[in-house]
Amino acid sequence: MPSGRRGGRARTSHIRPIFGLDMRGAVYSTCFLVEDGTLAISLKKEDGTPRDSTHNPRRPVIKQDKPSPPGHRLHRDRPKPTMPYTMATSSRAAGNGLSTGSSSASSIVAGAVSGYHLLTIVGYSRTKDVPNGEWIDSCPFQVGGRTWHLRYYPNGFESSNTDHLSLYVELDDIVGEAEAVKAQANFSLLDQDGNPVLPYSWGTGTQKFSSVETNWGFNKYIRRETLEKSVHLKDDSFTVKVQVTVMTAIHARKTPSVAVPPSDMHRHFGDLLSSKAGVDVEFRVAGETFSAHRLVLAARSPVFRAEFFGPMKEGTTTEAICIDDIEADVFKALLAFIYTDALPAMDQQEESAMAQHLLVAADRYDLERLKLICEEKLCNHIDTSSVATILALAEQHHCHGLKAACLLFLSSPVNLDGAMESEGFQFLTKSCPGVMKDLLLSHVAPSILGKRKSKA
Repeated sequence: MPSGRRGGRARTSHIRPIFGLDMRGAVYSTCFLVEDGTLAISLKKEDGTPRDSTHNPRRPVIKQDKPSPPGHRLHRDRPKPTMPYTMATSSRAAGNGLSTGSSSASSIVAGAVSGYHLLTIVGYSRTKDVPNGEWIDSCPFQVGGRTWHLRYYPNGFESSNTDHLSLYVELDDIVGEAEAVKAQANFSLLDQDGNPVLPYSWGTGTQKFSSVETNWGFNKYIRRETLEKSVHLKDDSFTVKVQVTVMTAIHARKTPSVAVPPSDMHRHFGDLLSSKAGVDVEFRVAGETFSAHRLVLAARSPVFRAEFFGPMKEGTTTEAICIDDIEADVFKALLAFIYTDALPAMDQQEESAMAQHLLVAADRYDLERLKLICEEKLCNHIDTSSVATILALAEQHHCHGLKAACLLFLSSPVNLDGAMESEGFQFLTKSCPGVMKDLLLSHVAPSILGKRKSKA
């Protein structure tokens, strides 16, 4: 298992923070270290169930469930005087629970709260310019009510491990030694399918994190030569998953006698829509007819409320209402969301196009939650061929978060060059001239600011 000697204080890294975003409620957050020295973020939803640790090393003697490679030991990094290159994100943490029983039942709970963070290094070869002993911090993330971040040393923590990558998990909170946080961390290099690579999946075992011992990890996590020759470094990038499990106090708890199921109102409303029972309005969309209920539509959409219960003629008409500028499958998905507050299942290929059309429809009918869902999905489809189209859409429909994600992507000169060759870029320049000003500011202003700081 990789690691090394207990080290001294490392030198301060001078890599500066570029951009900050606060994304709450995400299942997990992924930090991308981009080639030009900035950080980008994507959010995805995935089960946060923790994996069992395969090692349980403790200080000062390493105890393990199975032998590790020679010369590799668990390592605690020393507290550092600065916190370079950080951004605010957050990741969701899931706690252990117990099943319900009779009213006379009780439980003794030895609880643990677990969550994980994905650190993707994009432009790995560029990070090798960081000197030995200097590091780059990941985005902060939350697990067990505590704030953590990962620390990445491209050229090792100490002079004795310059040919290795060093990785640590660090507690950001100020905690006294008496109130030390008991936690363990499992580090896993991921393959191209997102699965752990077993030879490089290591656990710290349960350790105490405090202001005295703020971090634990491995100063010889993987040899650079090994990584560079492996298939896990693709397009100059790789990903490490770090699972953090925080131990909670053992306590007794009375088990509730009644289990309340989650709300299934969305299912009942979905059945109401599909059964067409009591429908009182019809829509003609692209040659197809859709039936619905005025009260349901009015309750969900201020626009439908004004149409059906305001002075507009649709409030009393018995004829089908024609809608000419929405495709039939988009309107069907729109109705499904209005009734169930969820979107139908879509594959990756159709998700981007459907999300764009639904965003337009959501803006038209003032469905703010649907609009934000579409923004989130489109953030995961930004690339050089689509960013111009998505940015134009965000500008036209006032999607501030989506626009910020596009501008962040285009802040990379490489990404901007690729986007300028796409078909949508010419449309962007003509239809959204204000965006070009934002693009100019995002490229010129940082360079001017950097020159002023250097002169100072």
